[in-house]
Amino acid sequence: MKIAILSRDGSLYSCKRLREAAEARGHEIDIIDPLSCYMNINPAAPSVHYRGRQLEKYDAVIPRIGSAITFYGTAVLRQFEMLGSFPLNESVAITRARDKLRSMQILAREGIDLPITGFANAPDDTSDLIALVGGAPLVVKLVEGTQGIGVVLAETRQAAESVIDAFRGLNAHILVQEYIREAEGRDIRCLVVGKRVVAAIERQAKPGDFRSNLHRGGTATNVKITPEEKEIAVKAALTLGLDVAGVDILRAHRGPLVMEVNASPGLEGIETTTGLDIAGMMIDYIEQRAKPGFRLKSGG
Repeated sequence: MKIAILSRDGSLYSCKRLREAAEARGHEIDIIDPLSCYMNINPAAPSVHYRGRQLEKYDAVIPRIGSAITFYGTAVLRQFEMLGSFPLNESVAITRARDKLRSMQILAREGIDLPITGFANAPDDTSDLIALVGGAPLVVKLVEGTQGIGVVLAETRQAAESVIDAFRGLNAHILVQEYIREAEGRDIRCLVVGKRVVAAIERQAKPGDFRSNLHRGGTATNVKITPEEKEIAVKAALTLGLDVAGVDILRAHRGPLVMEVNASPGLEGIETTTGLDIAGMMIDYIEQRAKPGFRLKSGG
């Protein structure tokens, strides 16, 4: 098969591993910077051009699109979908997952348990917004934040009001969430491929922090997850329409809570910790799905 990886940096661990896994299986693979693509939006002859040439059709496209380029990156992916390429995560599913508020509303609609979450706009809503999620301590998140950036733990009501008002002063959209104290700075990252959890790790925040992201200095260990956690992780990914997803779960007293669903999960931490060939599993999934007569599930 002829496969394209949409990424701005082919030297990243995830891109290199996906290339290795594809080439090991005999596939031809190119890494394409989506920002260097331009498109002919023509119903009779749509095309994608790249650095002065028209690209041939790819059997499959693996989007490794960073959050900073979601709008243009998913537009390029949609064009490949128009040309009949199988996307390992459809453009519509990526945009759905990247919008934290929208994704949480969709998950909640399907009965997937989440931390109690509030969202508001007007500054005079601050007091009731804090009460809505059970008061302090609470977590304030930028809707557009990634990798733990724009996430603040407010331990008192006064601190929560100050943080919320500061973010609003910047015209930033924010989510306010209950703080799951019993998680003790830990979460479970479940890697979903297709309809199964292929790997899971427990991430622990560094001392003095509550964010367990490995990019923020957290550590990772192998973990055995429960059938309930597997079920909720797969359901969350499928609900958002994702073929591949990193589903982050908090272990609360009332049961597993989905904290976030990542549409472009990094492979380095989970492969290094588990020793599993996750990249190979992703290529295997493409081999099963990218067949003649492929049609998008959600219409692009």
